Amino acid sequence: MIHFIVATHGPLADALLASGRMVYGDLPCVQAVCLTEQAGIEGFRRDFAATLQAASANADGVLVLCDMQSGTPWNVACEVAFNPHTQPPVAVVAGVNFPMLLQTDDIMMTRDVHHAAAQIIELTLPTLIQAKPADSAQTDDF
Repeated sequence: MIHFIVATHGPLADALLASGRMVYGDLPCVQAVCLTEQAGIEGFRRDFAATLQAASANADGVLVLCDMQSGTPWNVACEVAFNPHTQPPVAVVAGVNFPMLLQTDDIMMTRDVHHAAAQIIELTLPTLIQAKPADSAQTDDF
């Protein structure tokens, strides 16, 4: 089973999880860690290490979903992911958004964290859509 960490600048990770609970209820395999101005980079490193330790329990791998590439959450997560001694294995993906968070439910039973990373990107790409006028009126019926 894959466990997940959402790692972001500011309170975005907490807000995504709160929104996810509104839609799905509890997301027991997903944890948040936020970089705050008060804690700074070193505080984030400590918070990330503690969150990773908790997320690693009974996991085949941990997939870290970061807000953006090359920011502090990404850099700290990659340091861990690329350490050959890290167990369970860790993979890192940038661009976390609400649809991606909800897709965690569909891939958590995957056992290979690197396959899970590729799969979550594949599942999320079709949700990136630009709004365009419709040729005909849409109903609210699903």
